[in-house]
Parts: sequence; structure tokens; C-alpha cells
Amino acid sequence: MKRLTTVVSFICAFAILSNAQEPKKEIDELRLKLNEDGSHYIKATFLNQVWFRYNNSNPGTLLQNEPTPTTFDIGLRRTRFQLYGQLTDHVFFYFQWGQNNFNSLSQNAGNRKLMTFFHDALGEYKFKKGSEILVLGGGITLTNGLSRFSQPSITTIMTMDVPVFAQATVDQTDEFSRKLSMYARGQLGKFDYRLVITDPFPINTNGQPLPVLGTNATFATDGHYHQYQGFFMWNFFDKEQHTTPYMTGTYLGKKKVFNLEGGFITQQKATESTPDNGVTKEFHDLNLWSIAVFYDAPLNAEKGTAISAYVGYFDYNYGPGYLRYNGIMNPANGLEPGYPAGSYGNAFPMFGTGQAVYAQFGYLLTRDLLGADNGTLMPYASLMNAKWDRLDKTMNVWDVGLNWFIKGHTSKFTLDYQHRPYYFTNGNTLQQAGARGQWVLQYQIFF
Repeated sequence: MKRLTTVVSFICAFAILSNAQEPKKEIDELRLKLNEDGSHYIKATFLNQVWFRYNNSNPGTLLQNEPTPTTFDIGLRRTRFQLYGQLTDHVFFYFQWGQNNFNSLSQNAGNRKLMTFFHDALGEYKFKKGSEILVLGGGITLTNGLSRFSQPSITTIMTMDVPVFAQATVDQTDEFSRKLSMYARGQLGKFDYRLVITDPFPINTNGQPLPVLGTNATFATDGHYHQYQGFFMWNFFDKEQHTTPYMTGTYLGKKKVFNLEGGFITQQKATESTPDNGVTKEFHDLNLWSIAVFYDAPLNAEKGTAISAYVGYFDYNYGPGYLRYNGIMNPANGLEPGYPAGSYGNAFPMFGTGQAVYAQFGYLLTRDLLGADNGTLMPYASLMNAKWDRLDKTMNVWDVGLNWFIKGHTSKFTLDYQHRPYYFTNGNTLQQAGARGQWVLQYQIFF
């Protein structure tokens, strides 16, 4: 009996020791349950995207008043903190705080510390428990019309960066595409909808010099009119998530999604021009719309392979002759005389009155291709094909790149090459004269 007792004691001690040495379960997210089943919760996330970039500058580029044919810079493309949650069966909130485009040239009134702000601060009321049929919301928000890339989940994008031209009024009458809006969104079966009323910011509050009034349309400095937006989508297969207003870039084979999408943005008297050298003003309505298809699905579930594809058509009418250069986190800050306004660094005519087609395609390779701890790869390519009215011919901006998903979107490297045209001025037309490129290595942490 004594011997049996000794054996039992030894087994119990071994079991206790074994349990004590079992590794703790990895935490998937920072989530605080507010009720027993976790349907009420508060969740926090963190995002950081670091860029290491080599750029061949457009002709005439100056950096700190010196001609600069090439640049190398390091910057924070996005650094964000999110806090959101379902407080009751009906009440949801979402806050996002952080900064964009912070490199050595990033200053606000000469103070490099003043760059963080609330990107989003919204509240929503869900009318029916457990149903997405109708959600009403409002605040400063990225909930937009036009397209999925006008309201993207930047933590899950497939390409290194989103097609920013789809955020059609970015930093003109909005705040990094966020707008003071009230909206209704929801799902009726396989049908998704978003209807938005926006109170746009005046152009003279964007921190930039006011546009020079001329024969080409610019955002109006007189008058104030609301903006109306809509976005509609039919989910042929799996429904897309509806937790936040943001739209996923790629599900990495975890869903089978095939959608037909369309949207619009309209605003009365949004832009102005003068046909007679300032004697009179003409006002123009803003009318933008798009239609697209999106496919993101697994190919071989056992191997973990998947594809992601998007093709969209965009019709933009800002008013006659509207054209705007933009360079993402531009590595330069000046231009010699005689070159198109805003064309320094890595900028190109990103926005204009006219039509554009945008397409992207990516292929996710076998799961754990590089080993269980090193993840897999996803090559991709994208093309922006735009015929803005003031360009002499169709503009093509293309990217090719490779994602290294070490742990999905939580830890990933992206190497991207972008090829863009540059232009010289020929009267009121921009004439394509050549091309430049940039290499970017991005590292993303998202948790």
C-alpha cells in the first residue's frame, strides 16, 4: 500500500510539473470582454509601416533648395493606434489616432512634433441585435462612397500602398480622406450599401497656399455645400465583414469573395474657375463615380495558395481642366522654374477630370513556403491607366512587388518598384516627356 501511495504521489507530481511547463497560449489580440460570451468588448490595435526608399526624382526637383536627381529617405508611412468596441447589443464606437507621411521633411508650421491627430472618431447604433440590416453612424470617419479603395483597411492591403487616386478629395476638402459625416450602412442578404452625407472642410483650412484662380477648375473658396456619397456591393459568395467601415484589401485565402461594386460622390458648386482672367467666376459641380469587380479567394486550401484581383473604372468630373499632382510622402520639397506646379520628387498627375482604370493582381504562394517561422510570399502587380483631359495621352503608372508574409499582415515586408511618367508644360496641356521610378522596402507591424 505504501509503495502504491508513493507511485501515485510521483504520478501526480509529474502531472503538476508537466502542466506547469506547458507553454501559455499565444494571445491573438488585445481584447477585453465586457460580458460572458464576449459579444460586448473593447479592442486595441497598433500599426506601424516604415519605408526605406530610393527615388529617381522628376526633372527640376529641389531638396532644401538644391537640385537633387536622386534621393534616399526613411519615413513612417503610417503609425496608428485604434480603439474600438461593441459596448452593447446596439452601440459601437471607433477611434483611431496617429500620423501619416512622417519623414525628414515633415513639418507643421516649422514644428516636426505636431503631426498626430484623430483620424477617426465615430459612434454607431445598430437597429437590430445580431443583424447588419441597418447601422446609423456619424463623426469624423473614412466611411465614403465611390469605391472600396476610397475606404480601405490599410493594414490588410495587398499592394504596398493603396491607389490613393481613389481617395479623390484627399487633403483638399477632407483630412487624409476622413470627413465629418453622418451615414447609414448595412447588409440586406448579399447586398451591401453605404449612404453618406458629408460636411466638407473649406479648402482654405488644409494648410496649403490657396489655389490660383484661372481657367482650370480648382476647389472653391466661396460657398459651402454638403457632399453626398454612396457605395453599393453585391456579394456573390462569402459576405465581407461589417465590424468597422474599413474594407479589406486581401483575406489571404481565408474567405471566398467575389463582388460587383459601384459608388459615387457628388457636391454642388464644389469647384470654381474664371474664363475671363478673373472678371467673373464659374462654379462647377463635383461628380465622381466608379464600378468594379473584386475577387479574393483560395486556390488550394490544403497548400494555402490564393489569388486576389481587382479591376475598376473611374469617371471623374471636378470641373473643366482640373488636374492635381501628388507625391506620396514626397522626398523633395521644391521645384525649379518652368516645370509643372507640384511636379517635384515622386509626384505625378494623380487626380484630374477624365477617366481612369485601375487593376491589381496577386498570387499567394504555398503556406509556410519559407518554413513554419518564416511564412510565405505573394508577388503582385498593379496598373493605373488614366486619361485626364489635360494630359496629351493616356498615363500609365504601374507597380510590381513582392510581399513576404512572416506572420500574415501582423509582420510583413514588401518590396515595391513604381514606374511613373513625368511631363513638361505645353500651353494648357501637359506633354509626357519620359519616366522615372522608385524602389521602396516597407516593413509592417500590426497587432
